Amino acid sequence: MNEQILKDIQKTLSIPMKGITTVLELLEEGNTIPFIARYRKEATGGLDEEQINEIYKTWDYQNNLFKRKEDVIRLIDEKGMLTEDLRAEILAAQKLVEVEDLYRPYKEKKKTKATEAIAKGLEPLSNWILLMTNDDVLKEAKKYVKEDVKTPEEAIEGAKYIIAEMISDDANYRKSLRQEMISHGQVMTSIKKNAVDEKKVYEMYYEYQEPVSKIRPHRVLAINRAENEKVITVKVETDKERMTSYLERKIIKRENSPASPYIKEAIDDALKRLIYPSLEREVRAELTDKAEEQAIEIFSVNLQKLLLQPPMKDKVVLGIDPAFRTGCKLSVVNAQGTVLEKGVIYPHEKTLGGRITVEQIMESQRKLLLLIKKYKVDIIAIGNGTASRETESFVADLIKTTGMKAQYVIVNEAGASVYSASELAREEFPDFSVEERSAASIARRLQDPLSELVKIDPKSIGVGQYQHDVTPKKLNEQLNFVVTQAVNQVGVNVNTASKALLMYVSGLNKSAAENIVKYRDQMGRFKRRDELLNVPKMGGKSFEQAAGFLRIQDGDEALDMTSVHPESYGIAKEIMRRYHITGEMFGKEIVKEAVSSLDRKKIQEELHVDKYTLDDILDAFIAPLRDPRDQYAQPLLRNDILKIDDLSVGMELEGTVRNVVDFGAFIDIGLKEDGLLHISKISKSYIKHPKDVLNVGDIVKVYVLNIDLVKGKVGLTMLKETLGK
Repeated sequence: MNEQILKDIQKTLSIPMKGITTVLELLEEGNTIPFIARYRKEATGGLDEEQINEIYKTWDYQNNLFKRKEDVIRLIDEKGMLTEDLRAEILAAQKLVEVEDLYRPYKEKKKTKATEAIAKGLEPLSNWILLMTNDDVLKEAKKYVKEDVKTPEEAIEGAKYIIAEMISDDANYRKSLRQEMISHGQVMTSIKKNAVDEKKVYEMYYEYQEPVSKIRPHRVLAINRAENEKVITVKVETDKERMTSYLERKIIKRENSPASPYIKEAIDDALKRLIYPSLEREVRAELTDKAEEQAIEIFSVNLQKLLLQPPMKDKVVLGIDPAFRTGCKLSVVNAQGTVLEKGVIYPHEKTLGGRITVEQIMESQRKLLLLIKKYKVDIIAIGNGTASRETESFVADLIKTTGMKAQYVIVNEAGASVYSASELAREEFPDFSVEERSAASIARRLQDPLSELVKIDPKSIGVGQYQHDVTPKKLNEQLNFVVTQAVNQVGVNVNTASKALLMYVSGLNKSAAENIVKYRDQMGRFKRRDELLNVPKMGGKSFEQAAGFLRIQDGDEALDMTSVHPESYGIAKEIMRRYHITGEMFGKEIVKEAVSSLDRKKIQEELHVDKYTLDDILDAFIAPLRDPRDQYAQPLLRNDILKIDDLSVGMELEGTVRNVVDFGAFIDIGLKEDGLLHISKISKSYIKHPKDVLNVGDIVKVYVLNIDLVKGKVGLTMLKETLGK
């Protein structure tokens, strides 16, 4: 391993060198990030998935950077122009743009004004001008007049092009001028002459400016989108006189030289034609990179919280996919996620030609009540798409008029339509329409969000901010990491998990997941973890990586339902033998008492087991089915609807965080539109970002700050004392 790269990683991440080298060695051996984080803690010093992933990403970036440095050094050396100072400068570069700046003067150029002038033999003249002697420039230029250079003025013009390109290619000049643009530049936007923006989505940017150094990431992405949609033009404005003065100070050593005016003209040309446009592109690209990183991070955090929402265990759920014209599709799902019955009701006025009769409403009520009573429905899950609030009103009225005990919850259905039209959905529900599949998915999302959401392309789950404006490859890599992390943190019941869930398990891929499901269908449920070795193409390495995350409940081996890895069964069983612990005792008070009295240091020494593994084994005895999702708040259940007319400024409400973005959070308080909680109304203390305080799925207490009845929008605050201010 390259020692310099390792030192750079250590400096960047502040992680001990031993942990970094161990992680990289384990990854090189084919171990997955979840496996290393869970089962190689003693080797890494307890690094978690995020730290291991950062080590990998930083190593990958630094490695690619180093390879580019080697390529550049080789290419310059092949030209016979490499010096030891230049080699050292290239190796010391921290960013790719710095390496490219150093390579720029030596790069093979396409046809430019400067290369044409060099071809005409004018390079010696440009070098003579830069010497800034007291001699007459025109007189010197006459020496270069020939067939393809007609006049002294033409010779000087060509020499200036060469000087301009030399200035533009100087890495130090570019570095300083780039920093000038970053520190003092302004991003400026203006509306295009024939722009089309009917809904005035980008009205804020019709005439807008903000310092490059201060512009927020979400505004960068919004500006980029508006520019791509040909609504606005964008430029980065910097004081060009300051840039010109900087170059003149660096290049013009004798102000009174006859060559001085020509060099100034070359500087102006270099800045206007070559340097400024190039730096403007680079600065905007850097702003976009940072904005994309921020957008991807926000999406990742939101997605993780959504995936880790606690399941509604052992509940019969009636899922409703709301709609007007085509009716509301219904699907009753039992506690295991099996669809018991499906149907459709037409309770809305926009149904059947715009008219609805009392009989139709009563028929819809009768159907819904029949399903609720027939299957003893515990909760009604209503999708939050079109006609959601009208359906909520219908359900709330039914609950009120009948006095039944059922409750309802609004479920984020983002991506449900994508899933419903997918091949996976067709396999699961071959006889269902797209909308009927969606109703079943909505019900299952409430029962077990993780198991259902993994069936959907993460980009289609609407908890992001400009996620469609970022580089797809970067987004996909990070979102797949987040989903994989969530699945392996929770663990998977190998006897009930879908193919979509299994393929995210450490060590498994789509093919392995399909083989497990096929084997399970043919041979029946797995009774032991080691039976997985009988699955076609399940090799020893795949089993090693996956086994600890695949759980078997009510099997032949009690340890198989825990997170204890089979490689540690020998130690676990020896502890059980010594302290008279049986599998039947797992999770019971008697085990908690037994474990609390153990001398852990003594066991470590006697059984030659590290602290991390021992702690994990004993924790598994105490809570064999521990689910990290249990620590989060359950979804907010309702039995009555809230209308915007019911609100008043200062009213206290309880709501669910639906999305967290740079400027605040959107809170579902039971209205048609989520209320906006601005970042300034979240905490009394300064917070850098709303995600520092709020997560998707959080249940929060908020107060009504303002109400816009025309737009149907509500502003919220978590700070009661700010009301009326």
